[in-house]
Amino acid sequence: MIGRRAWRDLRRCCRQRWPAPAPRQAPRPRRRASSEGLWPGAAARRRAALLRSRPRRFRGTKARGFSSDAARDVPVAGVVDVPLAQTGEGIAECELIKWFVQEGDLIEEFEPLCEVQSDKATIEITSRYKGKVAHLNHIPGDIVKVGETLLKMVVEEPHLLVEACNGLENVNSPTSEMIKSQKCGVLSTPAVRGLAKEYGIDITDVHGTGTDGRVLKEDVLRYAADKRSVEGSSAFLGTDHEDQFLGGAQTHQNVSAKSGWHYNDETIPLRGFQRAMVKSMSMAAKVPHFHYVEEINCDALVELKASFQDNNTDPDVKHTFLPLLIKSLSMALSKYPIMNSCFNEESVEVILKGSHNIGIAMATPNGLVVPNIKNVQSLSILEITKELSRLQQFALNNKLNPEDISGGTITLSNIGAIGGKFGSPLLNLPEVAIIAVGRIQKTPQFADNGDLYPVSIMTVNVGADHRVLDGATVARFCNEWKQYVEKPEMLMLQMR
Repeated sequence: MIGRRAWRDLRRCCRQRWPAPAPRQAPRPRRRASSEGLWPGAAARRRAALLRSRPRRFRGTKARGFSSDAARDVPVAGVVDVPLAQTGEGIAECELIKWFVQEGDLIEEFEPLCEVQSDKATIEITSRYKGKVAHLNHIPGDIVKVGETLLKMVVEEPHLLVEACNGLENVNSPTSEMIKSQKCGVLSTPAVRGLAKEYGIDITDVHGTGTDGRVLKEDVLRYAADKRSVEGSSAFLGTDHEDQFLGGAQTHQNVSAKSGWHYNDETIPLRGFQRAMVKSMSMAAKVPHFHYVEEINCDALVELKASFQDNNTDPDVKHTFLPLLIKSLSMALSKYPIMNSCFNEESVEVILKGSHNIGIAMATPNGLVVPNIKNVQSLSILEITKELSRLQQFALNNKLNPEDISGGTITLSNIGAIGGKFGSPLLNLPEVAIIAVGRIQKTPQFADNGDLYPVSIMTVNVGADHRVLDGATVARFCNEWKQYVEKPEMLMLQMR
């Protein structure tokens, strides 16, 4: 099609270049074709350019044209790049957590390749091809941008096997380099060897702390830092100017270096959930907060939880206070929907959320994460208990889905599970309220007649967005919630 269009434009151009002879004039003699072509001057150059851009046809084949996207997807040379796909809306980069494959492994289609973590969830990346892993471009801990190549694969296609194998032998294959490193007694990845080369370090001198003695990126950086400190101490001893400036400090540094006393600073990059917390808390700190503190009598709640546990016949279910607090909170939200809302700063609008998606702040080895239980107003206490257990297990194993984390409408932070009477939480934007509950503890109280008796008291602290909520609204809401907690029969009466 492109060729026919080019020839059509060329003929149109030629007709304009050589018009028909005008009447009443003697016909001009037609110029002979030169040895270079029939179109002299600019037309000849244009024809030559069109001919060069025309798709060539080879014997036994047809000319084909591919878009840039198609060319990337089609494994023309036998080796394909496997990029990091888009893992969610608004996600630009992910941290590589671990590899499920190694260089040289045979991979089936849809087989897991690696695990990455964004600021929202942990995702497994699967293979689109069936083939062999040729090169791992990153190591665990690296930040990979969306669209960047994760690894290279040799695709098992009949007409590409010979070319792919030849290409792997000619190219500086990481697999062959890995074998070479193993022969030399060092196990490492190409990225780590490249890093050692940049620092001028012989990788065989570095002690590997990885699996099977593998030299990691941290090992090279630590070795480089130690090397610089030793060389710096020697340099201080050899320069008179530095010696006069520092006095006798270099002597102590040399002694500590010889004694093996190295107290180096360590830089820890924030990844995944911790990086997300930096962004969210920095935004929340700009919002005007106010806090409302209240004490709730939990004697009836303690008895109800003990009754649930005594009559529990399912060994997989463990009853705690939290599901009861979540359900009673949802009942209070039904009467004060402004507490279950989100604020749109651009349009200066408040969106009253229909679903009670109550988020639960959880401390995990990978940082703070806030999954939420969807549609609490439609769930029973037992269903809330099971869903909470699922989210806790997934959070500990770093297996939460993006759906588990997104869509929250209000957050509950059970700081009392770790310790402390209460905290002053910051908002989980765009939500307008967050509640921190402390531990339940026995405290003495006086009755109206002056008698002293013990009470199970829980302190709660409601953090609110003062752009949307005022103190009176939060106080009334908290009184409603307090009523349901202190008198569970009122909760049962309102439940559907």
